[in-house]
Amino acid sequence: MDENLLYSETLTSNRTEALFLALMLFFLLLSIGQAAAGSLGVLAIFFCLFIVFLFYVVNYRTLAIRLTAEALKLKFGVFTWTVPLDNVQDCQPDEDLPALVKYGGAGIHFMLFRQRYRASVNFLEYPRVVIAFKRKAGPVQDISFSTRQPDDLLRLIREAVSQRHSRQPQTP
Repeated sequence: MDENLLYSETLTSNRTEALFLALMLFFLLLSIGQAAAGSLGVLAIFFCLFIVFLFYVVNYRTLAIRLTAEALKLKFGVFTWTVPLDNVQDCQPDEDLPALVKYGGAGIHFMLFRQRYRASVNFLEYPRVVIAFKRKAGPVQDISFSTRQPDDLLRLIREAVSQRHSRQPQTP
């Protein structure tokens, strides 16, 4: 076990899984219909969408959140995002998104919000928190993600960032 572990949470979502499964089956049925009709161009599009949602069904089952004294780590299927705590500028609840943005997607997606490029790692039914970076990670300036315990997690992140800051040598 990691003795530096401050927080650990694993999220799953039956609603998000059902949505992706329904979309996967929908595009599979459309692909079968287009194959029977001999419409190969449309078949290719629907089959590609079937493959995309098959990947979503398999990949976006579990979001693992781990906070240590050094970093916040988000693992969503084959994708992992690590935020070093020395790159955390701010953290807060992610509550002021427009409804279409907030409920318009699950999984991993990217958006521009308030002139800041944001990665979002989320399920539909859980609250989210957002972490603002001091330095961009590629083009990304913020990351938001779902959690069952936003208040506890935000408090722990703030405490860990504060402790890291107090341990760093001060420059004159």
